[in-house]
Amino acid sequence: MKDILDTIVIGGGQAGLASGFHLQKKGLRFLILEASNQIGGSWPSYYDSLKLFSPASVSSLPGMKFPGSQNHYPKRDEVIRYLQEYKKKFQLPVLINQRVDLIENNKIGFIVRTDTGEIFQARTIINATGSFNNPYIPKIQGGEVFQGKTLHSSEYRNTKAFHNQRVIVVGGGNSAVQIAIELSEVSKTTLSVRQPIKFVKQRLLGLDIHYWLKIIGFDTFPFWRFGKTAPRTNAVNDTGRYKDRISKGNPEQRLMFTSFYEDGVIWPDGEREPVDTIIYATGFRPHLPYMKLLGALDGEGMPLQKAGISIIPGLYYVGLEGQRSFASATLRGVGEDAEYVVKDLLHHLKSRNF
Repeated sequence: MKDILDTIVIGGGQAGLASGFHLQKKGLRFLILEASNQIGGSWPSYYDSLKLFSPASVSSLPGMKFPGSQNHYPKRDEVIRYLQEYKKKFQLPVLINQRVDLIENNKIGFIVRTDTGEIFQARTIINATGSFNNPYIPKIQGGEVFQGKTLHSSEYRNTKAFHNQRVIVVGGGNSAVQIAIELSEVSKTTLSVRQPIKFVKQRLLGLDIHYWLKIIGFDTFPFWRFGKTAPRTNAVNDTGRYKDRISKGNPEQRLMFTSFYEDGVIWPDGEREPVDTIIYATGFRPHLPYMKLLGALDGEGMPLQKAGISIIPGLYYVGLEGQRSFASATLRGVGEDAEYVVKDLLHHLKSRNF
């Protein structure tokens, strides 16, 4: 058993690193445990062409501006490099290849066991894993008989494997549209949606929409203080290109198919259409099986928490969607949430005379 730490942070992505920044600032003893072989959380697993939906000027972690032109939209690999440099700049104590298997309570706080057999002990825990490790795929009638390929957007990398295929992308958010637009260059692609895609102008009066959301306070408005969760939206940020392409039918947009048959899908009008591949861009759900002994989750496995503070004393979250604000699960939002959580964590430690 190793020395007792003040905090163990689970997850070495943007939420974990932001938490580490604020823990270090307060002089606390902590470790960040990352399941994969590199820091960066889910970013190394995203598709090759992914860009941030917000510009660099509003997409920084605390203490370090995103480099380069503040008006450009950073690509996936730029974000990965930024997170790596962030860890180096602040010399944050990250241990890689440490996937958490189980968290248990003890008299001091918590015992954390990893799949390598390591055992850590800490007075508090910050779970900063987000939801990317648990892709959500809806159940659709006939899915078990479909003979084509199905995958989640988290498994998609680029267009190489899809040339000249018939592809359906399920979803109406930013990622779904980006992937469908990309695939439409090499395949016959359809966006299958529950409701028509809503577009929001990316720029207003020459500035990105996220700049205005920040100025008016909407991006970080504390909905939780009023007993509400931050609103979720599937609106797609667009400079006009996406809307133009979809209005021209490349890719086309159709209301969600009702079921599968062996070779393809059945559309609402009864049409049967052969399909090679279905890509679900349908989001993610928290997946925290290592907390099963703590009583920290509801019947659906969702964290029982308010603004990142668990019902279990000493347990915290950073990076949950809508945790405190509209921006909570984003690069631009995790810093403020981490600061809030660490402030409460300090109060907890003092109240226990640690």
